[in-house]
Amino acid sequence: MNPTSKTGGLVYSTDSGRMCPVCRKPAAACSCGQVKRPVGDGIVRVSRETKGRKGKGVTLVKGVPLDDAALAALAKQLKAACGSGGTVKDGVIEVQGDHCEQVIQLLVKQGMTVKRAGG
Repeated sequence: MNPTSKTGGLVYSTDSGRMCPVCRKPAAACSCGQVKRPVGDGIVRVSRETKGRKGKGVTLVKGVPLDDAALAALAKQLKAACGSGGTVKDGVIEVQGDHCEQVIQLLVKQGMTVKRAGG
C-alpha cells in the first residue's frame, strides 16, 4: 500500500505509540494538530487499577475535558494533594496508590461531574 495513502498506513508503533495519520509522526510529536482525544460524555470517571503493575494499585482519572497542558496541571494538583507520584498517559491521569475518595472530592470542588467507576 502507498505510504501516503489516505486510507491506510501506520497507526501504532511499539516504539513510539499512536501515530498521526496525516503527518506520520508519533502523536506526542504531531506537527499538524490532527491527533485528538475522543470526546467523552462530560463525566469524569475515577477508578482503581492494578493490572500490569505487579500488584501495585493506581488511581485512574478518565474523561477529563481538558487539553494536554491543563490536564498536566490538574495531574500535578492531584498528585500534590495526595502526596504521591503519578503521570498522564493518553489523556488519563494516573496517581500512585489508592486515593479514589480524595481525588473525587478534589474534582467535585473544581465543579466537575464525577463518578466512581469499577467497584
